[in-house]
Amino acid sequence: MNPALQGYAAAVFGTTAGGGLAGIADDLAAVDRLFTDNGALRSALTDTSLAAPARRAVLEDLLDGKVSVAARRVAGYAAGAVHGQELPAAIAWLAHRARLQADGRDIDEPVLGHVAARRRVGGFAAAVFEDLATADLEEVEDELFRFARTVATTPALRSALADRDLPVAVRGAVVGDLLGNRVRPATLRLVEYAVVGGRPRDIVGTLEWLAEETARARGWRVARVTAGQEVTDGERRSLEQALSRLSGSPVELEVTVEPDLLAGVNVEIGDLQLDATVRGRLDRLKEHMVQGDWQDRGFGRVRQGASGQ
Repeated sequence: MNPALQGYAAAVFGTTAGGGLAGIADDLAAVDRLFTDNGALRSALTDTSLAAPARRAVLEDLLDGKVSVAARRVAGYAAGAVHGQELPAAIAWLAHRARLQADGRDIDEPVLGHVAARRRVGGFAAAVFEDLATADLEEVEDELFRFARTVATTPALRSALADRDLPVAVRGAVVGDLLGNRVRPATLRLVEYAVVGGRPRDIVGTLEWLAEETARARGWRVARVTAGQEVTDGERRSLEQALSRLSGSPVELEVTVEPDLLAGVNVEIGDLQLDATVRGRLDRLKEHMVQGDWQDRGFGRVRQGASGQ
């Protein structure tokens, strides 16, 4: 099944009590029967020429007021997330999963590859973000970033959360004990699902990626800035403006100071990396001298001759 839909369903179903979940399962089963019995509808909604957003809008409009909000929500997401011809199977899968959870059956998330696991966590995050105000998203982003840094810089914690042999429940308990009431409920849910739905050895990367996804949900792009010295408020504003023009959208900075860089900044934003540090310039100059100018101009031979005298 589509990884993003797996994550989205986990988020929606996970916040619904057993009785309510049984009703959602019944509603989704009814939608499944609708696809089976109504050939015209099935043909229209599986038409590959229909854009995914349009397919989602059509199905949500069709189900409005006829099924529960949660059932309409996951069915609509499925319509936008999977290929058109896969939609009937996706609805059937949702109905089956809701029924299993309503019956109290434990569901283990299957192991996925790196990209698919990220997509699954992203689907979960998409459902969580829908319930948050913009101000809440900013707080969640900050909490995710701070926890990602904590995990990255604490070897024992990183080792525990990245241990594939440690049961998921144990790793989840570690997260719960550490964060508990210290972060917003949405942050805790996202971190816990990063453990459940992500890849253990990618835990730091997944948490950082979630922080970026949270920023994107607010219409921002995250720029990771590594500076050789403290960045002043004026420098921060100038850098934000320059990067916003470069990326075409507002940019928020996450600044880490590393004195070894000497001065300047190294910026990563999306797939773009800009190295304007003194250390970076020195390294490039050294590489240029070794590979090119020194030997091409004979300076290397002069030095060798001088040292031999």
